[in-house]
Amino acid sequence: MRIRTIVYGLLLCWVPVCLAEAEKQPLKALSYGNMLNWLVGLLLVLGVFFLCVWSMRKVTGLVVNNADKMRVVGGLSLGMREKVVLLQVGKKQLLLGVTPGRIDTLHVLEGEDCLNTETQQVNIAESGFAKHLLQAIQARKGRADA
Repeated sequence: MRIRTIVYGLLLCWVPVCLAEAEKQPLKALSYGNMLNWLVGLLLVLGVFFLCVWSMRKVTGLVVNNADKMRVVGGLSLGMREKVVLLQVGKKQLLLGVTPGRIDTLHVLEGEDCLNTETQQVNIAESGFAKHLLQAIQARKGRADA
């Protein structure tokens, strides 16, 4: 408690000194040169900022070697924070349990035990909605080309 009182007392003694120094300085008129300096500085800072954002987008877009050999085949939410994820790694499929604190391998599927995902993708492409969507896209492209 005494330390806090001493700190507040020192701060109160320091404020008049700061105000006295501020009053001694003459006020300057705002000129076009000052505004131009501020504008150039602002544009420089914004340019550096957007350059950093652009470079981060390019760096995160890099493809790691063999990244195409690993992909998420599917997932199922079991609750607010728990999921089961099927991950394809090369010719193996891993069934993973994902929680906020850890990731556990629940099962490894190899060879004939692997789930066939190609036939499922073909069935999705043959659904009615997918056909209508493809027709609409092709019709729009046809109108844009004409």
